[in-house]
Amino acid sequence: MNWIGIAIVAYFLLALEIVLDKFLLSSKRVSHPAIYAFYSGTMSLFVIFLIPFGFHAISYEKIFLSFIAGIIFIYGMLSLFSAVKRGEASRVLPIVGAVVPITSFFLAIIFLGENLGIRGSLGIGALIFGGILISFNLAKNRTRIFFEGFRASVLAGLLLALSTIFIKALYNEDNFLNVFIWTRMGAFLGVLSFFLIPIWRKPILNSLLKFKKSEKEEKKSGASFVLAKALGGSGSFLKENAVSMSLASVTVVNALVSVEYVFIFILSIIFSGWMPKIMREEKDFKSVIQKLIAIAIITWGLILVSSPYGVRT
Repeated sequence: MNWIGIAIVAYFLLALEIVLDKFLLSSKRVSHPAIYAFYSGTMSLFVIFLIPFGFHAISYEKIFLSFIAGIIFIYGMLSLFSAVKRGEASRVLPIVGAVVPITSFFLAIIFLGENLGIRGSLGIGALIFGGILISFNLAKNRTRIFFEGFRASVLAGLLLALSTIFIKALYNEDNFLNVFIWTRMGAFLGVLSFFLIPIWRKPILNSLLKFKKSEKEEKKSGASFVLAKALGGSGSFLKENAVSMSLASVTVVNALVSVEYVFIFILSIIFSGWMPKIMREEKDFKSVIQKLIAIAIITWGLILVSSPYGVRT
């Protein structure tokens, strides 16, 4: 499977994670985004099991860059969780999916010397336009164009794009597993920094104390969290594996996040019938047509960036 196919599989797993994230962020157990980001970042410690397979020492400069990349990544995830908690998942992800490739496009040109062909540039444009279109709130009786959580979505996109550029630069000089391990250690440092902020420290500490309880609901929340993070971890691993490949374009891999919110839209429709209060999804005619048109544009963009003439590095 080539890097584009790997990236698509990765985004499907990440879409499944977002659906579970939305469910858990609506529960009493992990209702605060900082709590959820804390647990997610803490699970980064599982990279220690990968140490025998490719870990080695690196320079102080690369350690610093790895830690910065990991810290920026975890704060990007915190912003994403904040947006998912407040808005529709099928609208949050498109905004993140639009901001990430735009930011990555300019940063990759400046810092990585990456260049896209005409077809690739058109494909990126289509993916971005489709993402923006699907994010507009055109339903009746709405006083705002953009959904609640829009600003957090933009911030998440900026931070995740910046993190990806740092990580890609590290991949250019080292093997995949070593970079993955070092940057995930940086992500753990990022969650430790949450304790420096009182409004985050208190709910995190309260949540840790609740582990003494053994209610059935708490066990279900814990199992759902582990499943969500397993899906997300697998998706992130595959995504970064795609980015690390020599022929991969970091801009195109990031732009393929548009495929993730197509998956999110479909999964949200499915689960909104089962959990209508949690998985809110606009189903009026105008909203459905709007999203179908956006999906068609995204599909066209995917075809363009998948073309062998669509990427030049």
